[in-house]
Amino acid sequence: MTEFDGLPVLRSPVAVAAFEGWNDAADASTAVVEHLEEVWKARPIAALDPEEFYDFQVNRPTVTLADGETRSIVWPTTRFAVASPSGTERDVVLIRGIEPSMRWRGFCEQVLEICHSLEVSRVVLLGALLADVPYTRPLPISGSASDPAAATRLNLTPTRYEGPTGIVGVLHDACARAELDAVSFWVHVPHYANNPPCPKATLALLHRVEEVLDLPVPTADLAEESAEWEQRVRAAAEQDAELGEYVRELEERVGDAGIQPLTGDEIAQEFEKYLRRRGGPAGPTAGSW
Repeated sequence: MTEFDGLPVLRSPVAVAAFEGWNDAADASTAVVEHLEEVWKARPIAALDPEEFYDFQVNRPTVTLADGETRSIVWPTTRFAVASPSGTERDVVLIRGIEPSMRWRGFCEQVLEICHSLEVSRVVLLGALLADVPYTRPLPISGSASDPAAATRLNLTPTRYEGPTGIVGVLHDACARAELDAVSFWVHVPHYANNPPCPKATLALLHRVEEVLDLPVPTADLAEESAEWEQRVRAAAEQDAELGEYVRELEERVGDAGIQPLTGDEIAQEFEKYLRRRGGPAGPTAGSW
């Protein structure tokens, strides 16, 4: 089943997963996991056997060269890595792969088997979808949680979507059936600016990951890249009168809906969370869920 033998013993692990393909508009969700692999120097521990789940005429293996001579084949699959963020007592399992071509239920069973072996207590699933949203505003994030209380604490905006789903939705359902706590976050990417990368969408998801893990997450250059992305989209809207008018219509349609001011208590709670994640003193409202 796996390419790596001997799974490690981890400390209160939580998993974060994202998959290329239908669930990954502008590559925004897989970019989060890739970012965490880099900033937390994650080490690979396992990979699914791709033979069972992928059509290699759709997702072809690639050839790589080492030292300009040695050729090796890299197969499309789903890989597991472990990060141990400094200053914390928790490990994070990072799952990054490609939406499978077939046998989705078997795929979910194998993913959950590895999570069970690692004693993962929660799976955070990330997705990105195209939507009619103005790029000038914070990009909305909808989501769901297997625990209704967690959904309330995370202030998740539920979706009323009905229709075809991807591996993120199927894996979330599999987690719930296996009684494994699962949370899904979906960032809404402007459909008129969907060429990858979309650092603003990646950064929005990253903030939600930081919140649910209650760990500090270095953002590196994402904030600067997000600002540059907005400048490029703004320039395109200024040059294209039709696009500019469409963005203004979206801004008017959104208005201030969903942008509610926080109460004093809510501001204090958020600030205490921020301090605690970065090693500061936690107040009376501190506590993990």
